[in-house]
Amino acid sequence: MAANKRSQGAALKKQSLVTYSNPNSVISDQFRTIRANLHFLTKESTSKLFLITSPKEGEGKSTMAANLAVSMARQKDKVLLIDANLREPVIHDIFNIQNTGGLTGVLENEVTFEEAVYQTRIENLDILTSGAALSNFVELLGNEKMESLLTRFAACYDAVLIDSPAVLTSPETRVLSTYCEGVVLILKRGKTEIEKIEEAKRVLDIAEAKLVGVIVNEK
Repeated sequence: MAANKRSQGAALKKQSLVTYSNPNSVISDQFRTIRANLHFLTKESTSKLFLITSPKEGEGKSTMAANLAVSMARQKDKVLLIDANLREPVIHDIFNIQNTGGLTGVLENEVTFEEAVYQTRIENLDILTSGAALSNFVELLGNEKMESLLTRFAACYDAVLIDSPAVLTSPETRVLSTYCEGVVLILKRGKTEIEKIEEAKRVLDIAEAKLVGVIVNEK
């Protein structure tokens, strides 16, 4: 997929993107380990679609998804980060880019992917923001066009990371999980209750999603 990439003009939010601002830090090294583990767990698969979610909101999954995407791109993987959290999108804020067109624009046939995608200052990292807020986002993310788009993206990128809403409060996340090779669950130390973790695992099991990893957010 040859994209007409839009370049990011504003500075990245370095306080959020540790893997960009301090690539030699312990935290950055931990993200490289996560990337290696995901590669190992899915090395037999041709699909590299990963859903990043959490049991509930406020557990730092978007920041974790952004840092993981940066870490993968720095390891020479061609990465697409998609903001599929149409309820409370923040990826555009983290990367300081406009949230125009985006995923909803592509799904609504208002723009093409080539028109909507952003190429960040980080080599090998592309961003597809959420786009305009819509009332029918559950149906939009759960339709055949979304599944078809993800299949196309997987063929063009080494890894596609999807930042989604919390799995316990958002039915669209459960649908998206079925399109992906693996789900990464983000937990926040001292905040995520054990019962919520167990409930999230049950929900993913019911959706027949493949949980490939858990990341504990220390902040």
